Order: sequence, then C-alpha cells, then structure tokens
Amino acid sequence: MSQGGALSYLVPLETRTRGVAVLDALAAMIESAGLTIGDRLPPEVSLAATLGVGRSTMREALNRWEGLGIIKRRQGDGTYLTARVQTSRGLVPTMVRLEGEALLRLMEVRRTLENDVVRKAAIAANPSQRAEIGRLCTVLLIEVDAGRPWRKADHAFHGAIYDASGNPMYGQILANLDHALERGGDSPFGADAFGLDSFPIHRTLADAIVAEDVEGSVAAINAILDSVENEVKAIVAGGAV
Repeated sequence: MSQGGALSYLVPLETRTRGVAVLDALAAMIESAGLTIGDRLPPEVSLAATLGVGRSTMREALNRWEGLGIIKRRQGDGTYLTARVQTSRGLVPTMVRLEGEALLRLMEVRRTLENDVVRKAAIAANPSQRAEIGRLCTVLLIEVDAGRPWRKADHAFHGAIYDASGNPMYGQILANLDHALERGGDSPFGADAFGLDSFPIHRTLADAIVAEDVEGSVAAINAILDSVENEVKAIVAGGAV
C-alpha cells in the first residue's frame, strides 16, 4: 500500500493531544493499512498534518517509538517499521503492550550479557569487591523493604558486579541498552512497584558471588530475569497495569 493510502486511515484528533493519543492513532493506521516490518511510514509532515498536530508533537511521538525499537529512521530516506505493531483489543493500552514487548526484546539481549557478567564476577572478584557487592545488596534491600525509591541503590549494586567482572564495557553496554528503551512517564514498567518480586533473589545472587559460586551466581541472575520477564508478560496480558 502507498504511503498516501495509509494516511487515509488517519483522522484529525479532536484536540492537539500529545503523546499516547498520537501513537495510538499511528498504531491503528499501521494495522488498518496492513503495514508490516520493513514498510515505510508516510512522511512525518504528512502524519502531523493529517492528525492535526504540530510537527514537534509528531517528532516526539516517533522518537518514543524509535527508542522502543519499533521504527528506524534512515536519513534522507524515511521512517521504516522494525517491529510488529497491532492495536490492543483488551484492557491493556496499546502503548503499554508495545513497551512490554520492547522490554522483552531487550531482556533477551540482557540475559546473554548478564550471564557472562556474573560468571566472570564470581571468578574474578577480589575480597574487597565481594564485600562491597554484599554491602550494596544489603543497602538495596533496606531501601526496597522501606518502600523508598530503590533505583539508585539497584544501579550501584549491579555496577559493583560489572566492575568485579573485570570488564567495564559490560556496565556501559547494559546501561546504554536500558537508556535506549524509552518509557512513558506513566509506564507501569517505570514504576517503583515494578520488579519487586525479584529483589529477594538479589540476596541469593550477592551471596553466590561472595562465595565464589559460579553456577549459583548464574542461576540467581536467571531467576531474577525470569521474575521480571514473567511480570512483564502478565502486564502485557492484562494481569496488572
């Protein structure tokens, strides 16, 4: 289908709505027009004009999709779909489902890297690094149990494991992967309540690294990732939003 034909599935938004309403309209257009991975979207200016929103609003919306790996911009050529897009028909908003699917793709990559990181940390960490990993895990769990914001403590704990692996590139790559996945301000995947079930297993991971237990460390990081992955799947399926 031509790009112009795809535009026929858009109607002007009643208000100059930012963010989610624009993306919901684009998702509906893509599905109705039968666009698939590799297809080019209509030009940004045409999308904005047809929906009756400003180009900056459209650009922000597309930036969010690009951060989720749903589209790819090719300079001088256009914007192409790189992931499947379907609108939600249940209770879960379309953007929540798309964010969840993007997070699952990211976790696939993380699992490979994290397995190698904890294996190397369990082998290579020196005594002071092992002690610091144990200490930072205690700090993290105190913050979680107290119901306080925990992300800074979580980053410090995992950062100590990356450092102990002996290869600082791991930390940089994993941090960049996480930052690349843009989440909306109201995203359930960015809430402090997200991932709480995985935190008791952080103690198991820390203890295994301290004990130089390679297999235990690998099993623990996979259990953490399994817990988060199952929560993402439950949210996407409508179990909790």
